[in-house]
Amino acid sequence: MSLPFLPQAVMAADATSHKHATHHQTTKAKRKTTSVQAVNAPATPAAAAPHTVSTSSAARGTALARPVTSLPQGGTEDIIVTGSALSTSNNTSANPVQIITARQIQQSGVNTLSDFFQRLPSIGSSGTYNTQTNGTDGAACTDLRNLGSNRVLVLIDGKRTAKNGDANCVDLNTIPIAAVQTVEILKDGGSELYGADAVSGVINIKLRHDVDTGNITLRGGVTGHGDNLLGQISAYKGWNFDHGRGNITLSGSYMNQQGVQQKNRSWAYYPQTNDPTSAAGVNYGSIITPNGTFFGQDTGNTYLGTSNGSLVNYTKSGRYNYGPQQSLVNELQLSSLSGDTHYDVNSHLTLYANVLYSHKTSWGQMAGEPVEGSVPPSTLPNSVIIPEDYPGNNSGEALQVYRRMTEFGNRKTSTAMDTVTGMFGAKGDIYREWKYDLSYTYGVSMDTIQQEGVGNYANLLREYGLEEDTPGDPNSLLYYNGNSCAGNAGCVQSNIFHPLSPAAANYANYTTHAHSQYQLRDLNLRIHNNHVVTMPWRGGGDLGFALGMEHRGEQLNYNPDPLVQSGGSLTNTVASTSGGYNVTEGYLEGKLTLLKNVFLARDLTIDAQGRFSEYNTFGQAKNWKASIDWAPTRDIRFRATLGTSFRQPSVYEMYGGTTLSYNTANDPCAQADSYGSLSANVVANCAKQGINTATFQSAGAGQEPTLQGGNSKLKPEIGRTYTFGTVITPRWIPNLSTSITFWHYTVSGLIGSLATQYILDSCYTGTNNSLCSDINRLSNGQINTVSAQDQNLGGLITSGVDWDLNYMFRLTPHDMLLVDNNFQRLLKYKQQNVPGGQWYDYTGALFYQNGSANPIVRNYTTLTWRHNRFSVAYMFQYISGMNWNDGTNFLSKSGFGRVYTPSMVIQDLSFSYNLDRWAFRFNIDNLTDKDPPFVASASDNSANGAYSAWYYGRTFSLQAGVNF
Repeated sequence: MSLPFLPQAVMAADATSHKHATHHQTTKAKRKTTSVQAVNAPATPAAAAPHTVSTSSAARGTALARPVTSLPQGGTEDIIVTGSALSTSNNTSANPVQIITARQIQQSGVNTLSDFFQRLPSIGSSGTYNTQTNGTDGAACTDLRNLGSNRVLVLIDGKRTAKNGDANCVDLNTIPIAAVQTVEILKDGGSELYGADAVSGVINIKLRHDVDTGNITLRGGVTGHGDNLLGQISAYKGWNFDHGRGNITLSGSYMNQQGVQQKNRSWAYYPQTNDPTSAAGVNYGSIITPNGTFFGQDTGNTYLGTSNGSLVNYTKSGRYNYGPQQSLVNELQLSSLSGDTHYDVNSHLTLYANVLYSHKTSWGQMAGEPVEGSVPPSTLPNSVIIPEDYPGNNSGEALQVYRRMTEFGNRKTSTAMDTVTGMFGAKGDIYREWKYDLSYTYGVSMDTIQQEGVGNYANLLREYGLEEDTPGDPNSLLYYNGNSCAGNAGCVQSNIFHPLSPAAANYANYTTHAHSQYQLRDLNLRIHNNHVVTMPWRGGGDLGFALGMEHRGEQLNYNPDPLVQSGGSLTNTVASTSGGYNVTEGYLEGKLTLLKNVFLARDLTIDAQGRFSEYNTFGQAKNWKASIDWAPTRDIRFRATLGTSFRQPSVYEMYGGTTLSYNTANDPCAQADSYGSLSANVVANCAKQGINTATFQSAGAGQEPTLQGGNSKLKPEIGRTYTFGTVITPRWIPNLSTSITFWHYTVSGLIGSLATQYILDSCYTGTNNSLCSDINRLSNGQINTVSAQDQNLGGLITSGVDWDLNYMFRLTPHDMLLVDNNFQRLLKYKQQNVPGGQWYDYTGALFYQNGSANPIVRNYTTLTWRHNRFSVAYMFQYISGMNWNDGTNFLSKSGFGRVYTPSMVIQDLSFSYNLDRWAFRFNIDNLTDKDPPFVASASDNSANGAYSAWYYGRTFSLQAGVNF
């Protein structure tokens, strides 16, 4: 995620140390479900599909399941909606479920599911997105209620699916929009029915099935800046056979998104780093420059190298602007193929199977690799300190070197991932109304990550003529050897004050290759009966009953490049990860309609669910949920739920090796005056380590080296959720449905690592001196490492209110107006960073260092006008203003410093026209070409987790589709 205290998953896009973020910090897990997919109507072609009302809490049938326009032959089957293993003819449920149609997604003009989800108020900003180009490796992981992407369960067709082994999440970039029929979002905990990870809720993506038509759609797009060119083609075709007893549906798509470079957006061109609270203390760019920054070991003076190899005194004007070298939006290519089939042998046996394959490549770049020294387990020097007699050193003292290796070129990261998920099963009648569904799912993803320009540390030192006094001792002093290249083919003797020649750069450069693989095996059996017995009293309804079992195994392997594992490259040290777990589970659900169609009880239903899990890693877990749904009349319905949830520690969290990451954080000793009443404590504690805060310059400037890793002794997270609300569908206003839902989550034993900034602040302000032992500094005062291993931390409490509205009314015989609105009001977001520690109120906070945000108000509105074959949709998002927070404190400005982000609105337009079998759509997103708000993120001057929709600028897209 990035809860403020958890691993800072979203690294600044390059900031200062600019090293590639580690594989397992960005996102950590998601898991399975047992809900049987809804019976889908033959798919209306996406380009011409009728709009269906679908907000989170619409009335009885509308909100909880999309109205079915036609059913397969055989008639009136029930629909099963995410949140229940039972189906009922009137399709009522106490669970708050939001349903999104393919038309709504495509109408928005987005390129990926992730881009669409970010529009929804309930989707948080703590996942990973296509505007995050450092450390995400092109993966898009969604988040619900800002509880983190590892606490929401993502399913495909009601079952778990293969995850991205590198990011450890279901990568939404691998799911083509054209293949999606509906999305159901259960905005409530779901562990009692679906198992681990459904802490904040469940997102169930339903693909097209059982169609007997065809469609080909072409789409292209470009921004107003002429970049992020988009090309997309998708197609599907279905065939019935054996008089409709069987069906085969095939679909495929190809999409290419060319991305955006930071140099092409003026607001992101020159990143601000460090101390946003004071205009006088603002820095731009990085202290690590291509000609080198040198710290005197005797005087403490700071020098900058020049292009002619001399030294000058450091000034802010000499800092390096890395912004133009960075990607702002990832380049993506996605190819996908899917096949779906079923055959009805008889009423007792229907065989079905579906397979989804995708191949995704992504590409992004960052500025040249810095040389700063090594970290464990490397035995190479932990800092580069050149002796006084080094050629060209006229400072009269030994100098510590920080240098950016632009001779290697920009760091270019490319990721290729193949994902395949196959589900095979049988279902049918057992006896009377008892039904079964037996399925087996196998999923695998294979990921290859290549990063150019990271350098070979030992080769570089050899070319610079620097050798250790005591080889193998990382604390050893270095001496100069002018003949160090002798006997090493390709080595070119060089000087650290001058650029490397092309031949020398070729010898010292290095390209890394890492591989990951994730495997899922899931056996699932469900037996259910919607009408076991009817209650004997007047107005009594049916008792429905479902039970099932599941056995699931998950394995993950991550193998970094051998040079990276040994600490021999200039990039982050990353250890390999290998492990897995298996679980056997049983679950029960009972739904009882106490009364129906009587006075003050058109419907009164209670539901209870329970799940027992046996893990081979930590033992047993029990989860439950109870709910009630009461409709006194057809005009109003009241509902409530209460349940528990849990999250199994992921493979990375349990077995991940120690890894170095450059987390977004600032050294307190470089900004002591920003701590208000605690500034004196910071000055005093820094002075104890020989640091003069008045003159100290941090080499990190926006990022600090942090050691993170797994912990095999972790326990599961435990949560409790309750919701209550009302749904109103007044008869006197046809086609209007509106709802209000209050939701509340409590999670304890949160798994993660303390945020780097939290550790630094706690130590130097004196609020938690025990954390000072986790900070290691070099002899010149610069931070060498901060230790932040995974552990069970404190707790989290969050609550809020959702208000949803759908209204459709006819203006004239040819004109119709549709209103669809989703509103969220955050009431509370509080965290306890350590067990038994202080609770921090983060309501309305923007964590400016990693882009995660908790706005008090979010809203998404769609207004659609239809005139015969023509329609226009106007869409806008609203995000309320937020105060900046560093994980422990809300910032307060000094002078002209900026510590607040104003409210933001983005507007989109969509025009569509249907002509016979053809459908055309034209979109303008970000209609007013509004830039994202300024945020001192040390990467791109905004917060990509919260405001990624604004990053592209005004965007145009055109789509044409034909049905056959």
